[in-house]
Amino acid sequence: MSIVIENLCKKFGATPVLQNFSWTVDRPMVLMGRSGCGKTTLLRILLGLETADSGTVAGVETPAAVFQEDRLCPQLTAAVNLTLTGHGLSPQEAERELRGLGFTDAELALPAARLSGGQKRRVALLRALLCKDAATLLLDEPFTGMDAELVADAVAATKRLAGARPTILVTHDRTAADLLGWPVKEV
Repeated sequence: MSIVIENLCKKFGATPVLQNFSWTVDRPMVLMGRSGCGKTTLLRILLGLETADSGTVAGVETPAAVFQEDRLCPQLTAAVNLTLTGHGLSPQEAERELRGLGFTDAELALPAARLSGGQKRRVALLRALLCKDAATLLLDEPFTGMDAELVADAVAATKRLAGARPTILVTHDRTAADLLGWPVKEV
């Protein structure tokens, strides 16, 4: 399975953000580029949240996403946020993965509203990666708010849990892209 993007164009008013953008994603890959060049817009089009002005997209099947906003249920714990979708992830699996990204027992007991920005980001990342039904992963700046050590741990988890699924990971972080070792497309 591959995501196939052909001659995609999108503009907001008179400002073009994507111009004849073509790309085939058949494995985990990184998308990098300056702010405002259309990276997030591309992911929103792939998710069906925006409509392209022209061009075609095919092969986005059962996507899981990390948005720039964490979009967690603030009253629920990190583990409950991971299992909320009901896609076969047990609370024990959720807690094990969260501990692997530095969560303590005390932090696992807190509602998401009381977690730090970096902790919320790790929960949002794991929520997408652990979605067992997702055939496609679309990850928008998933390492934002993490210090270097946590980025390394989050990158390792991302590589392990993404597997060979078609994945687009948007990042400005060259170090994270290098740690991933995935092919990079510059926009």
